Amino acid sequence: MKSSKDPLLEYACNEAHAMELVLSGARPRRKGLAVIDNPVMHSREEVNMKIWARSLDTVIRLSVVCLMGLSLMENRAAAQEKPLLAEQVFKNVRALRGISVDDFLGTMGIMVAALQSDCADCHIGAGTDNVDWAADTPKKVMARAMVNMVANINKTNFGGRQLVTCWTCHRNRDKPLVTPNMSAIYSAPNLEPDDVITQIPGLPSAESILDKYIQASGGAQRLAALTSYAATGTSVGFGGFGGGGAVEIVAKAPDKRSMIILFKAETGRGDQIRAYDGRTGWLRTPLNVIGEFQLSGGDLDGARVDAQLTFPGQIKQILTNWKSAPPTTITDLPAPSSQSSLQQDLTSGQDHIVDVVQGTGPRGLLVTLYFDRQTSLLLREVRYSNSPIGRIPTQIDFADYRDVNGIKLPFRITYAWVDGRDSIVLDQIRTNVPIDEAKFGKPAPLKKAP
Repeated sequence: MKSSKDPLLEYACNEAHAMELVLSGARPRRKGLAVIDNPVMHSREEVNMKIWARSLDTVIRLSVVCLMGLSLMENRAAAQEKPLLAEQVFKNVRALRGISVDDFLGTMGIMVAALQSDCADCHIGAGTDNVDWAADTPKKVMARAMVNMVANINKTNFGGRQLVTCWTCHRNRDKPLVTPNMSAIYSAPNLEPDDVITQIPGLPSAESILDKYIQASGGAQRLAALTSYAATGTSVGFGGFGGGGAVEIVAKAPDKRSMIILFKAETGRGDQIRAYDGRTGWLRTPLNVIGEFQLSGGDLDGARVDAQLTFPGQIKQILTNWKSAPPTTITDLPAPSSQSSLQQDLTSGQDHIVDVVQGTGPRGLLVTLYFDRQTSLLLREVRYSNSPIGRIPTQIDFADYRDVNGIKLPFRITYAWVDGRDSIVLDQIRTNVPIDEAKFGKPAPLKKAP
């Protein structure tokens, strides 16, 4: 047997070699087996007993060593696959250490949303080829102080519960308002629901609303037979970047899903990929600070839920602690002109009366689902992951449901997060088709459209 440079494995190889010699009847000449080197001094029975005693001991020791070696190799593999933390990827991280890369970027998005700003307001040269992300600017230093201030307010006054965030005061302004406005006082109040739903007695149960959705989507029996999903269409990103790209969405039950957007070669953007293989998730986008990274925080939990929701028949098992809220009205997510001008056939701004349910996912992930009261179909998913300065929302709107082999599936999807928005229009959906497993794994080397 070939020896290894690893001490544990080398020891295992030596023991296995000795065992081979003993079982074959050879006379090993190792110090550890010297007891059988001189058979003249012992009877044949004594020699045989000592051989097999030593053999049994070798088997036991070899088994232990092999288990130790496997454990060691598993630990090493886990260490190699462990996603990096923010401070391991970015330079000069001080106030937001110890969180995953995706949660770090989501936290940046919360700041941008709260202050109606963008990366260039704090980072020198952001948006150019000469950006200096690590440089300390006055606004960046102030942002660190505000992060610590918010944490201290919640710790001192609310027992660590996150009741005060950047959004609490700023509300899309660089400086919070400090004086009441008469128009706001005497106009109809802008009522915004709390993130966390409180169950009110007497409302339809979450289970009954989910049952209606399952029935409206095609019925439990037909949905149980849905094993895969492959769709193609077009996508326009926020700001119209890339002028639109070819989109492919593939999914495999129960929890694998990828969305691949391939942009035209002349744009120089390459592709954008969100992939989840049932355990590990990846994100690659040309507009991201680091281009490609492995998900490990709230985005990983969200990717899992998105993949599972692709198969409506299992919706009841996806989340726990289901609750329902009173019916409400939601409005289609507004489309910026950069997107609407490229997708002029889409309608927007319509109101919908919906039933609302909420469930809890892994690591405190909140997911709120909105179902059309007329059709019982899913119109909106809003999921919230955690960050040091407030929950990070991701909203996915579904529209234009059509029948595909007896199952109602959406042909229009709007995917919005705190620092981006994709408007997707599908032209084809195929069900129960073979899908290459590689599409759910780490993105292949960047390719460009012809």
